[in-house]
Amino acid sequence: MKKLVVVYLSTSGNTKRMADAIVEGADSRGISAESVSFYDVDISNILNADAIAIGSSTFWYKMHDAMERFLDRLSKENFKGKVGAAFGSYGWSGEAPVQIAQKMREMGITVVDPVLRVQYDPDDKDIKECERLGKDIAKAIKAEKPPKDIDKDVKPPKSGKKGGKPPKNGKKGKK
Repeated sequence: MKKLVVVYLSTSGNTKRMADAIVEGADSRGISAESVSFYDVDISNILNADAIAIGSSTFWYKMHDAMERFLDRLSKENFKGKVGAAFGSYGWSGEAPVQIAQKMREMGITVVDPVLRVQYDPDDKDIKECERLGKDIAKAIKAEKPPKDIDKDVKPPKSGKKGGKPPKNGKKGKK
């Protein structure tokens, strides 16, 4: 079964509520998901997951210092090819989720958009958006490889132009 770990730093409980709603959304799509405070997270648990969502409150126009140190620790590991998402609550400015998403991209994680930001305490609409993010993450990690091009061995005809624009009159060839 595919696995999602949702890691959060929440000082007032708002970001934790968001994390729990993301888990509910992923669970509803058949993904094994758990939310865990970044203080309690086991890095090997994240490494063994198919996806990671990371959330933090915004403090003084940036993510919390402890979350930044946590991401620096994560950047030493290999997360290339994993799916990720960033989220968080804020009071005034809301930069933390965007900064988290940027760090995740630098680690080679494919970030599911949109980056989710909620001002203050998430209301019912915000919780639904968090659940939607969980569903979107589930969809991304369940995605199968695109089918191979079955016509890849078909060669274009030897005569005539390859590609290009059709004549302005919309008909092939000259009149």
